[in-house]
Amino acid sequence: MMWTVFIIAADALAGFSLPYGPPPRTDIISCPSPLRLQALPFASIHKDISPFLRAMLSSRGKKNADTFDIPWRYAVAPTYNKETNPGGVISLGLAEHVPVRTDVAEYINNNVKFNTDSICYGSMAAEQPLAGAAASHLNKYLKPRKPIDPEMVVKTNGCSAAGNMLAFALAEAGDGVLISRPVYGRFELDYGVQGGVEIVYADTDPDEAFSTACIEKYEKALADAEAKGVRIKAVVIVNPHNPVGRCYPTDTLIEILKFCNKHQLHLVSDEIYALCVFDSGYPDAPTFTSVLSLATPDLIDINLVHVLYGFSKDFASGGLHLGFIVSHNAELRKALSAIVRFHGPSSAVETIGTTILQDEEFVANFAEKSRRDLAHSYRITTSILDEEGINYIKGGNAGFFVYIDLSPYLPNDGTLQPQEREFTLAQKLLDNGLFLHPGEEHCKDLGWFRLVYSHDEHVLREGLGRLVKTIRS
Repeated sequence: MMWTVFIIAADALAGFSLPYGPPPRTDIISCPSPLRLQALPFASIHKDISPFLRAMLSSRGKKNADTFDIPWRYAVAPTYNKETNPGGVISLGLAEHVPVRTDVAEYINNNVKFNTDSICYGSMAAEQPLAGAAASHLNKYLKPRKPIDPEMVVKTNGCSAAGNMLAFALAEAGDGVLISRPVYGRFELDYGVQGGVEIVYADTDPDEAFSTACIEKYEKALADAEAKGVRIKAVVIVNPHNPVGRCYPTDTLIEILKFCNKHQLHLVSDEIYALCVFDSGYPDAPTFTSVLSLATPDLIDINLVHVLYGFSKDFASGGLHLGFIVSHNAELRKALSAIVRFHGPSSAVETIGTTILQDEEFVANFAEKSRRDLAHSYRITTSILDEEGINYIKGGNAGFFVYIDLSPYLPNDGTLQPQEREFTLAQKLLDNGLFLHPGEEHCKDLGWFRLVYSHDEHVLREGLGRLVKTIRS
């Protein structure tokens, strides 16, 4: 059997007459059944018609499509398997806690019972069981000064969605949110892709971001943004921090609260790693403190403080897409509730989340196992980095990563632009089977990479070996 595929030039469709491309034509291609689309030369066909396709998009659509053309914008998928594909790519760039995922999967299979409520449309109302379970969990582990009520919890399908929602509810397109760097690199997408909100960076060093000296940098970034006509609406922090792997000291958090109150800026504290704090061997490393445990009327209007939390890190369950926005601000919660229909978790995921959070014994035991595993992986990683003389930000005790300085190993032949030097090193690493994301954390200095160590030990050691091999070659 033969299938015939007709490919009609875009400018021959529906009477369109376009000022580019070849004259109208119809190409006929014959191929055996079943049809294998990837075997056809569609790349050249798409090149011919892509201007027409782009013209179909709104300005927002064009801007979003352009993000796929940014070099190294998106991560490379891991393909390594010790038995079946030992030469595959190891990714030490994706922040997942791999070794404990099995515990969560087994718990769900053994304990979660779905019912008709789990497959219906569900409700975004706060009185639903998940909001109550989340409030109880967060009261226990965040230790807020004022208890979190279920009505203060907005359920989302993850913290990325939460950032998207806050961008829409707190700012206009073209406004900005202020963030010290280095920082988690996807805030540009979370706040910018739909909300059109700009990320304005305060140029802090990795160490400086945790000291009260960061306030001076915040003030400068705020003034510079306003001078350029960018209105700052919020400060965003990640605590525990991504990518440095530290917790903010209490005195720094207090100064950030006071800074936000002074300028009437919202403070969004992403506390998604709250339970991922461990003993790393640094006795002076600050422990985790939630901003909700510090926010008092003498420091800040509580209606300006909002906390993000989710399952992807503390419960190694990024694929569940379950997150929460916690806020005392009733008007903000109303605004969020109007758009949560586009960003809410499924009823089945709510059933899973409720079951887990209500089982306090499982949560406590899982968190303890998670901390032990992270501490073990951290010590393996830092010992190898120390042995090889690779610089990194020391004093970490949280999260899944260390922030390493590979600037001494950047190529420098005089022909490459600064970012191209990072890309070239990243490609060299990838050629040796290791993915690290270049420039992803927007460090003001060149050559810094986030290295994720939350892997099975044999994968971690193999990945670190590939790193050492690359920089020594």
